[in-house]
Amino acid sequence: MNSIRDDDAMENGCSNENRHICEPEDQVAQVKNEVEDEKKEVESIEMIFIDKEVPSWKNQLTFRAFVVSFVLGTLLSLVVMKLHMTTGMIPSLNISAGLLGFLFGKTWTKFLEKPGTSKKPFTRQEYTMVQTCVVATCGIAFSGGFGSYMFAMSEVTSKQSMGTNDPQNTKNLSLGWIIGFLFTVSFIGLFSLLHFRKIMIIDYKLVYPSGTATAHLINSFYTPKGAKLARKQVKVLSKFLSFSFLWGCFQWFYTAGSNCGIASFPSLGFEAYNNRFYFNFSRTYVGVGMICSYITNISLLVGAIFSWGVMWPLIRTKEGGWYESGLPSDSLQGIHGYRVFITIAVILGDGLYNFFKVSSKNITGLACQLRNKSSANILPVADASPEEKVSSFDDKRRTQFFLKDQIPSWFALGGYVIIASISTAILPQIFHQLKWYYVLIIHVFAPVLAFSNAYGCGLTDWSLASSYGKFAIFTIGAWAGKDQGGVLAGLAACGVMMNIVSTAGDLMQDFRTGYMTLASPRSMFVSQVIGTAMGCVISPCVFWLFYKAIDDIGTPHSSSPVPFALVYRNMAIIGTEGISSLPKNCLNLCYIFFAGTIIVNVIRDVVPKTWANYIPLPVAMAIPFYIGAYFVVDMSVGCLILFVWEKMDKASADAYGDSVASGLIVGDGLWTLPSTILALAGVEPPICMKFLSRSTNAKVDEFLKTSLHI
Repeated sequence: MNSIRDDDAMENGCSNENRHICEPEDQVAQVKNEVEDEKKEVESIEMIFIDKEVPSWKNQLTFRAFVVSFVLGTLLSLVVMKLHMTTGMIPSLNISAGLLGFLFGKTWTKFLEKPGTSKKPFTRQEYTMVQTCVVATCGIAFSGGFGSYMFAMSEVTSKQSMGTNDPQNTKNLSLGWIIGFLFTVSFIGLFSLLHFRKIMIIDYKLVYPSGTATAHLINSFYTPKGAKLARKQVKVLSKFLSFSFLWGCFQWFYTAGSNCGIASFPSLGFEAYNNRFYFNFSRTYVGVGMICSYITNISLLVGAIFSWGVMWPLIRTKEGGWYESGLPSDSLQGIHGYRVFITIAVILGDGLYNFFKVSSKNITGLACQLRNKSSANILPVADASPEEKVSSFDDKRRTQFFLKDQIPSWFALGGYVIIASISTAILPQIFHQLKWYYVLIIHVFAPVLAFSNAYGCGLTDWSLASSYGKFAIFTIGAWAGKDQGGVLAGLAACGVMMNIVSTAGDLMQDFRTGYMTLASPRSMFVSQVIGTAMGCVISPCVFWLFYKAIDDIGTPHSSSPVPFALVYRNMAIIGTEGISSLPKNCLNLCYIFFAGTIIVNVIRDVVPKTWANYIPLPVAMAIPFYIGAYFVVDMSVGCLILFVWEKMDKASADAYGDSVASGLIVGDGLWTLPSTILALAGVEPPICMKFLSRSTNAKVDEFLKTSLHI
C-alpha cells in the first residue's frame, strides 16, 4: 500500500496521487535507515539468504498466504471504505499491512498448522505475495470510486447537485452492476504495462520508493535486528488495536439518536462546534495525524481556520446580497455552493499544476534515458553510485531471479486486447450513455497514460491516476453532451481510466518489491490477479454494508457524508453545462483560488527546500473547506502526541509511532464491521448522550418539570 491520498488530491494509498500532501517520507526514511544499519553489520542483504533455497514461482503461491491476504484485505478495505464515506482522506497503510501480515503469518504458523506437522515459517516471498494481494484487494476500494465517481452517479448525490439530475444522468446503485463493472474494468490495467516490467525495474532502475520501503520491511523480518524490532512493533500494534476496538464498542452504547455520543462532544465550545470545530474522539484520525507529516497537519489546520473560522462566516454575512436568504444549508445556490466550487477550483489547480510538472519531468527523464542509454545521473537509483549498484552482489542476484520466470509478450498484448474488447462490449450495456467508441478511445490512450503514470511513480512515488480520471470526465462528458447523458458518461469514463492507470502503477510498485525479495514476476502477477478478483467482490460488499446500514449516507449532515461524490458530480456537470448557475461572485473567488493554488505551488518548487517546508500545501488546505474542521482537530491531536513523544524519546517514537497509529486506525476500522451488522439487524444503542449549553439545559429542565409536574 502506498502513501496517503484523498479521493482527489491524495491518491494511491493503495494507489496514490499528490504524495507530497501526506507523503510517508518519515516512514520510508525510517525503514531505509534501519536497513542501512543492518547493511553496516552484514554488508549485503542477499548474503543473509544465500544458503536459503528460493521457492519456485508456483510454490510461492501458497494457500495460507492467500487466506491471510483475504482476511487482511477485508480488514483494510473496511478501513479504506469508512474513510471514503467520512472525509475521503486515506492514510498510508503499507506499514500497517506489512506489520499485520507479519502478525497474521506468525499466528498461522503458531496456531493453525496441523498438529504433528513442522511449523514452517512464512518465507519472504510469501509475505511479498500477501503484500501484493492485499494492495490489489484494498486498491479496488479506492479505484472503485465508492466515495467519488461511483457514488456521484447515485440519486442521493444528484439531488444535491446544481442541476442535471434527470434519469439520463443518474443511475441507482446496485450491488450486481457494481461488481460487474469492477470485474470489467479492473483487470485490463494489469496487462497494459506487463511488457515494460524489465524496462522499468532493470533497465531504468526506477526506485518506486513505496515498493522499495515495503521490500526493506519484509527483508528486515529475516535479519536478527529487524525480526526483534518487528516482534515488538507487532505487540504494540496489537495493544492499540485492541484498545481502539474496545473504545469503539464503548462509544456505540451512547449513540441512540441524531448527534448523540461522545463523538459530538463540543470540546472547543458550542460556537466552535456549530462551525465544525470539535474533537470527536476518532482513533482513526488521531492515527492519521501521527502518520502524516507536520506540514500536512499544519496545512489542514490553517485551511480549517481560514475557511470555517474566517471565510465562511464572512460570506454568511452576504446572505440576501450574494445569494438568496433562507436557502437550505446544503443548497448549491447558497453558501454551500461557495464551499463546493472553491474546493473544486483548488483541487483542479493543484492537479493541473502537478500534472504538467510531473509529465514534463517524465518526458525529460525518458528522453535522456533513451538518448544516453543509461540511467546514470538521471534517475535516483539509490545512495550508492550506479556503477556500484550494477556490480553489487544484491543487484546481480535480484536481476537473475527477476528475469528467471518470464511472462511472454504475446500474453500481455493478447490479454490487453481480449479484456479491452470485452470491456468495450459490456460497459455500454451497464451504462448506455457510455458509447462503445468512447470506451475504445479510452483503451487506445490508456496504456500511454499508464506508462507515464508508472514512470512518474518510479521517479517520485507520485501517482496522477485521479487527474487522468478527471481528464476523462471533462473530455468524454463534453463529447457526449448533457442531453445524451454526458454527466453519467463522464463519471463512468473516469472509472475506466482511473482503474487502468491506478492498477498499472500498483503492479509496477509491487514488481519493485518482488525484485528486492526474489519473488517471481509470475507469482506476483498471479497474486495481483487474485487480489484484484477479491477486491471486486469484497469492496462492493463492504460498501453495500455501509449503504444499507446508514439511512442518510451521502447527505451533508450524515455521519457518512461521502463528500467527494458531490465534488465529482459537479465537475461532470461543469464539463457538460458550464457554470452559469453559480451564486454571485463564486466564479470570481474560484478564479482567485485557482490562480493562488498554482502560485503557491510554484513558490514551493522555487524556494529552497528548507523554506518550502514551512509553506502550507494548497490542496491540503482545501480539504476542510468543504468537509469541515472536526477531523483536522483529531489529526492535530495525533500530530501533537507524536511531536511530544519525539521530544521526550525520539528513538522510541521512531520505532513504535507507526505501530501505535496503525493500531488506532485498524482497530477503529475493525469495529466498523460489527457496528454495521448491528445496524442492519435493527439493533439500536440503548443510550443517547447529548451535550447542551447552560441556557439550553435550563430550558430543557423547565420543560421537563412542567411536562412531568415535578
